[in-house]
Amino acid sequence: MKRPPLPADIGYWRRGEDRQRFVTALFDESAEYYDCACDIMSFGSGQRYRREALERAGLRPGMRVLDVGTGTGLLAREIVYIVGSSARVVGLDPSSRMMRAGRQPGIRLVQGVGEYLPFPDRSFDFVTMGYALRHVPDLDVTFEEYYRVLKPGGRLLLLEITPPRSALGYSLARTYFGTLVPLITRLRTGSASAAELMRFYWATIAQCVPPGAVLDSMRSANLATVERAIVHGIFSEYTATRGA
Repeated sequence: MKRPPLPADIGYWRRGEDRQRFVTALFDESAEYYDCACDIMSFGSGQRYRREALERAGLRPGMRVLDVGTGTGLLAREIVYIVGSSARVVGLDPSSRMMRAGRQPGIRLVQGVGEYLPFPDRSFDFVTMGYALRHVPDLDVTFEEYYRVLKPGGRLLLLEITPPRSALGYSLARTYFGTLVPLITRLRTGSASAAELMRFYWATIAQCVPPGAVLDSMRSANLATVERAIVHGIFSEYTATRGA
């Protein structure tokens, strides 16, 4: 049985087969403004957080890394900084425009999706996915693929935003991510598509399955040492390893 991270109908599509087409088109249309929108959303602190999260998860120099949902390469840039060579990093994303907008020199870029990874078994020391887990169709299939391409002892890091549990925290997050960020993005970039992408960003955060479902799916894929750390009350860092 499929374990999707989002409901079948979240207001943007009504059929599961329309999901990937809609998501890819929205990111394609917003690609040139994506980095600016992320900078607005994080007050310019996003890159520092990404690097710190990678270090906490055990990324080290010399590792071979797959960055799934790489987009414009915001996470990949910090991966390269830590591992010491862009040749050690592969980025995969369904949006060719997002990858072109990133222009990451030396990184091998592959168009594809997380649930069908075009790589041999046991290819990578480390697999990452930054703020894109909400866009896969099936958590179980995706985690099974991550397990497959990890080397024994390899590590997995997933970064996500999880709505606060308190009513006040949730209300503040909804106002910020769902209203203020899209408005500022539209004013700063002049792009209606980029503003819509930010509204979609919050809609998928708000309707994503709870963290417990993500952890259960990771364990069902035979991943070991499955954990979730919460940073600043809203950032979820899911980590796991492939057993030796």
